[in-house]
Amino acid sequence: MGKINKSITELVGNTPLLELVNFERQNGLEAEIVVKLEYFNPNQSVKDRIALAMVEDAEKKGLLKPGYTIVETTSGNTGIGLAAIAAAKGYKFRVYIQDNVSIERFKVIKAFGGETIKLSAEPAVAKVLAETGGDFVAAIKALEKEVLSKEKDIFFVNQVANPANPTVHKATTGPEIWEDTNGKIDILVATVGTGGTISGAGAYLKSKNPNLKIVAIQPGPGSLPSEANPTPPDITGVHSFSGIPEERIPSTMDLSIYDEFYEVETPQAYEAAREVAKSDGILIGTSSGAAIYVAKDLAKKPQNKGKRIVAILADTGLRYLSTGLFEEV
Repeated sequence: MGKINKSITELVGNTPLLELVNFERQNGLEAEIVVKLEYFNPNQSVKDRIALAMVEDAEKKGLLKPGYTIVETTSGNTGIGLAAIAAAKGYKFRVYIQDNVSIERFKVIKAFGGETIKLSAEPAVAKVLAETGGDFVAAIKALEKEVLSKEKDIFFVNQVANPANPTVHKATTGPEIWEDTNGKIDILVATVGTGGTISGAGAYLKSKNPNLKIVAIQPGPGSLPSEANPTPPDITGVHSFSGIPEERIPSTMDLSIYDEFYEVETPQAYEAAREVAKSDGILIGTSSGAAIYVAKDLAKKPQNKGKRIVAILADTGLRYLSTGLFEEV
């Protein structure tokens, strides 16, 4: 029986799982590494899920109406997802985007008809970041207040405080993993940006199996700005959640959900992404490389022999061709 979809909104979710058989064999691993390929979403990232969920939640609540402009701040993938959903639903879209993201993100958002503004060009953001020593959550709050005070017919998404973010992962990502593995999953690995993916999917999976181990990933110190290196190569979209003030942690991140965390440096993420591209033919981004790096390390541990490790891979490597990710391939 044929099926023709009428909107990209019907294509979000139900992404496949893939066991990295060649990667396992080449590394002599005795645990399974299974990856959830979120780049099979229509706009090639996990953020399509929350983009659709946050927009439709706002529509149901009357916060977003025809003629409104959707506004968000992002490191890129959420902006791309929102730009596409806005186009499909007939809304205007504006994004305040972090300066250091790849040029592909700016171009894709503009292709969908979205307006892009660099965060550094917004005085309210620069002021708060300077006063707080880089508190991005506070900066987003300030920007939201600024935009809403000056403009009408605006829906400010605010993914770092929007409960629809983790909720959609609890409703879709988690159940998809559970069903596709027939409940055989021992360890879940995910990077942390807003924390919505790991919190929502993790909550569902732990409700099914309280013994499931959840491993979260944040950038290592060498991949974060410092006085010595203010602009290091970073793991795009991945942020610290351990060892920082609680007020800087998005409300979409449930700190009780993970059992262990890793710090990964950008070169380690690059190396893993390059390796899996050649071993199994999947082209992934830097955060996904970090997830592969951690999954590999876990799979090497004797106590994990015979276990199944599922890693969520957030996006495609095609968004990073202008960066250093694949320069040495």
